[in-house]
Amino acid sequence: MLTKNYTLSNNVKMPMVGFGTFKLQPGDEAKKAVRNALNLGYRHIDCAMIYGNEESVGQGIKASGIPRQDMFITSKVWNTDHGYERTQTAFYETLDRLKLDYLDLYLIHWPKPINAETWKAMEELYEQRKIRAIGVCNFNQHHLEDLLSHCKIQPMVNQIELHPKFTQPELCQYCSDHNIQVEAWGSLMQGQIFEIPLLKQLADKYEKTVAQIALKWALQKGYAVIPKTVSTEKMKSNLKLTDFNISDADMAQIATLDCGGRIGPDPDNFDF
Repeated sequence: MLTKNYTLSNNVKMPMVGFGTFKLQPGDEAKKAVRNALNLGYRHIDCAMIYGNEESVGQGIKASGIPRQDMFITSKVWNTDHGYERTQTAFYETLDRLKLDYLDLYLIHWPKPINAETWKAMEELYEQRKIRAIGVCNFNQHHLEDLLSHCKIQPMVNQIELHPKFTQPELCQYCSDHNIQVEAWGSLMQGQIFEIPLLKQLADKYEKTVAQIALKWALQKGYAVIPKTVSTEKMKSNLKLTDFNISDADMAQIATLDCGGRIGPDPDNFDF
C-alpha cells in the first residue's frame, strides 16, 4: 500500500492513503502524530490553514527525517483568504508555517463567489512550480462547471465528504468524466462508522476492522483517503489494506447504506 498511488491528470503521483490532521491539537499532539505516521510509512499528509496546526505539522514532518521528495504534502486556502492577492499571501504563509519550499497539492477549501481570482493565483503558483498540483474541496458539480468554464488549468483533485452513508455517485462520476481525482474526507464519519451493523458484520467476515472495511470500500471505488488518528496501532491498521478485497456482492450491500447522510456542512448552504 505504501507505494501505491493515483496518477493525477498532470502525471503527478498522489499516494492513495494519506494521513489527515483535522482536529489534531497544535503542539505535541500534532507533531508526534505526523512524525509517527511518516515513520510508520505514510507519505501523504493532508493539512489546512484553518486547522490551526500547520506549524506543528511542519515540525512533525521535519522530525520524521523523511526526505522531502518522498512526501506528498497538501494544504488548503481558507474562505477568508479568497481573492488573487490574498490567496498568494495565504499560500506563502502556509509554506512558512510548514517550513517547506513547495506544496504537492493546494486546494480551495470551500467554494466561494470569488473562486475565479483565487484559482488564477493558484494557477500562477502552479506554473511557478511552487505547487505540484492544484485542486478544490467540497465542490459540487455546478461549482466545478463554473470553474471549468473559465480556468486555464483544470483542477486535478476534488476532496469531498464520502462514506458509505453519503456516496455522491453523480458528483463522483462527473469528476471521473473530467479526469479529476476524487479524494474522500470523513471516511470514518468522525467515529459514527463504527456503529453501523453491516460494516461490523463485514469486518467479522473479512477478519478486518470496521475502519479497514470503510477505507477499502473507498479505495475500491477509486477514491483517495486521509484517515486521522493519534493511535499508532490504528495508524498501522489503516495502512493494511492490500491483503484483501471486498466482494462485488458485499460492495453492493454497502451501497444500500447510502441515505444522503452528511456529517459535514452542505457546500451550497454554509455560513463560514
